[in-house]
Amino acid sequence: MKLDVDEMCFACGRKNPIGLKLAFAFDGDDYVTTFDVRPEHQGWTGIVHGGLLATALDETMARLLWEKEINAITGRLEVRYHQPVRIGDSLRIRGRITRHRPPMVETTAEAVNADGALVAEAKATSLKV
Repeated sequence: MKLDVDEMCFACGRKNPIGLKLAFAFDGDDYVTTFDVRPEHQGWTGIVHGGLLATALDETMARLLWEKEINAITGRLEVRYHQPVRIGDSLRIRGRITRHRPPMVETTAEAVNADGALVAEAKATSLKV
């Protein structure tokens, strides 16, 4: 199975009119993006929907593997939320590969707010396809 990109990904696709449009860059071995939390990302009043934050964390880890030419999809995702994220916050999300034992790859990601406080972290096990 080959994973294709058509720019319609909800998290990173530039052609998706309702997507997050996350843009990524390497910082050493880490893969980094910024998630600017807008009103349409709300769950509870004034707070980002946890599923969208999980999506941003997952995308950071999945795109890292794609950039490293590891053709894999998320098999397991665990997210731990540390504090609420307010609408208007800007999060810095950083992902990294922690273990690569084919056919599995383990990754982690963390989201911090502008004050540097950890707001959420994730672990994923991805499977090569």
